[in-house]
Amino acid sequence: MEPYLARARELLAAAPIVDGHNDLPWALREQVGYDHARRDIATDQSAHLHTDIARLRAGGVGAQFWSVYVRSSLSGDAAVSATLEQIDCVDQLLARHPDALAPALTADDMDKARAEGRIASLKGAEGGHSINNSLATLRALYALGVRYMTLTHNDNLAWADSATDAPQVGGLSPFGHEVVREMNRTGMLVDLSHVAATTMRDALGTTAAPLIFSHSSSRAICDHPRNIPDDVLERLPANGGVAMATFVPKFILPAAVEWTDRADANLRAHGFDHLDTTPAAMAVHAAFEAAQPRPVATVSTVADHLDHMREAAGIDHIGIGGDYDGTAFTPDGLADVSGYPNLIAELLRRNWSSADLAKLTWHNAVRVLRAAEDVARDLSAQRAPSNATLTDLDG
Repeated sequence: MEPYLARARELLAAAPIVDGHNDLPWALREQVGYDHARRDIATDQSAHLHTDIARLRAGGVGAQFWSVYVRSSLSGDAAVSATLEQIDCVDQLLARHPDALAPALTADDMDKARAEGRIASLKGAEGGHSINNSLATLRALYALGVRYMTLTHNDNLAWADSATDAPQVGGLSPFGHEVVREMNRTGMLVDLSHVAATTMRDALGTTAAPLIFSHSSSRAICDHPRNIPDDVLERLPANGGVAMATFVPKFILPAAVEWTDRADANLRAHGFDHLDTTPAAMAVHAAFEAAQPRPVATVSTVADHLDHMREAAGIDHIGIGGDYDGTAFTPDGLADVSGYPNLIAELLRRNWSSADLAKLTWHNAVRVLRAAEDVARDLSAQRAPSNATLTDLDG
């Protein structure tokens, strides 16, 4: 594998990874209350985090969408405030590490950061609960640098169904369609990770701009509702969007799905949220795993998803969204953000071309953001900001 690894590193030097989703800000909130001195990513954080600057460099990461996620158990103004705190966390990271991390708002900013040898840093909001049913709040998040919003997280909204909740709206409500239109008008990417397949299809029917899946894999390879059905993947070429494969074992390895359900139930029985990755929660996880060994995903597992997604959507419409620091477990060979060369090496072994790999790692994601900017420029010249409300449109 070593010759493939050497070639992978050469390729990543020219076309680095654009990673669609990293939950470092939430990990910093949970672990140290945003005390950056206690989790200084300029130093080795491998004992606590999947992410630090040295490992981003080793992984060939050239651009990162930092998730400004807040749990969907938060709602209303509490969700908005927590999202603002997450945005501030990213801004503090950028201010602390200007030599390594470059603020990026546009596709041109991403290219400029790459030319400077810095990691372009963008923000993505994970869940429409972050806007509290307010299009003005959506625009405010865009003004603060948020460049995508995942329409839902794990729970339904009044205007959109989630993949992991009981159907309620049947996809997008009229207000949900207006959210998509206003995202198009501002230039914020519509992200369909976490949403129900009905919501995916509704958004594809409404959007005027390419959309993304920031961290979702193939449902044909692993039948989990968080993944993307083939009929949706097959619509991406007409839309121009990008599906960014995730590494979370419970979404990519069928044997891990049932095990994870039991592990999550065990966490809740001990008083922890199933998404908790604090040391106390992980100790409970470790004890469970010792008694009931965990099915382990590998680099090959992820490559199987990418092979299928390339076949279904085409090489111009796939990317990578690892979900590091947002998952308790990672595949063998992809333990943290330094592992991307292992994945590229595996794809080289499977005869992916250098040109195709450059699209996967860099060019597709940059292109989709630039296209969203172009659409926004046209739409904002045609119509004013929408002030519609949930009550106006949904009753």
